[in-house]
Amino acid sequence: MLESIFTSTEAATDLTLTHAILTILISILLGLIISFTYMKTSLRSGYSPNFTLTMVVLPAIVAVIILLIGSNIARAFSLAGAFSIIRFRSAPGDPKDIAYVLLTMAAGLAVGVGSFGYAALFTVCLCVLMFILNVTKFGLKKSAQRLLKVTIPEDLAYEEAFDEVFKKFNIVYELKKVRTTELGSLYELVYLVTMDPVTNQKQFLDAIRVRNGNLDIALTMSPTTTDY
Repeated sequence: MLESIFTSTEAATDLTLTHAILTILISILLGLIISFTYMKTSLRSGYSPNFTLTMVVLPAIVAVIILLIGSNIARAFSLAGAFSIIRFRSAPGDPKDIAYVLLTMAAGLAVGVGSFGYAALFTVCLCVLMFILNVTKFGLKKSAQRLLKVTIPEDLAYEEAFDEVFKKFNIVYELKKVRTTELGSLYELVYLVTMDPVTNQKQFLDAIRVRNGNLDIALTMSPTTTDY
């Protein structure tokens, strides 16, 4: 009984209405499970509503394509030619989003070939895994890098100007760049700092302001190499 659930029905060459409807319904159900998992594991970083809707529909689309192709080679080449005229224009996605897209496509592929049981098993196992990784905060950095730009007057020795502040807030820092501004009357210091997420950023910036005479300060949350 249990083995029959995981038996692929791809041996059937004739496409019936009942099989087609069952394939679509199961693929949509798996898409809903994957989409729900994505929403619950992306509450902190946020997510796009359009992306969640796409994950519901994508398994059904892949399953229908597999149903239409079947084992017909000529039909497969025809569909490939038809889909080659579609141009996808999108920005590179987050690696996590790409993983979910691959999961939805794999679920649709498994349903399309008739392996309903395996499709459900793989989907549930991977969704549970994503929940576990999210709850345990697997791979989450305990400290974060920030880019700190500080403007100081020219009479302030910049080499050790903020050492006490960095030590007080337990911040690891590296001076990346020094340049003059305002015709040489001011210096701009660029630090790459590593700070604990629990560090009070306002208190830290206030301490920097006391040292630099309340001149300009900028703290970049997601620095890149081009920033310095």
